Amino acid sequence: MVPVCPTSALPPGEAIRVTDGVPAPIAVFNVDGEFLAIDDTCTHQDASLADGWLEGCEVECPLHASCFDLRTGMPSGPPAKAPVRTHPVTVVDGTVHVQVGGAAEGAA
Repeated sequence: MVPVCPTSALPPGEAIRVTDGVPAPIAVFNVDGEFLAIDDTCTHQDASLADGWLEGCEVECPLHASCFDLRTGMPSGPPAKAPVRTHPVTVVDGTVHVQVGGAAEGAA
């Protein structure tokens, strides 16, 4: 598990891009107190999803407006066709952690 930040550093409606200790960037979102993580790079083109717009449990890519479900990684429509991987998130002693490795779902 990779420590991301204290829960207080990621307020509801915000995201953070994680690059340290992970093989590829991961975006972690706070959706009304629930922390969710997906691969940070849009599957359509190289854009950071942490820089996108969060609405409910979906993030809209800032480049071409593809939306991804943060729980499943599935895109809701074009131009993205492939899902992003999701990653398990836990909170331990007030710190958000992301599990990286074989447990991710979504895109392979």
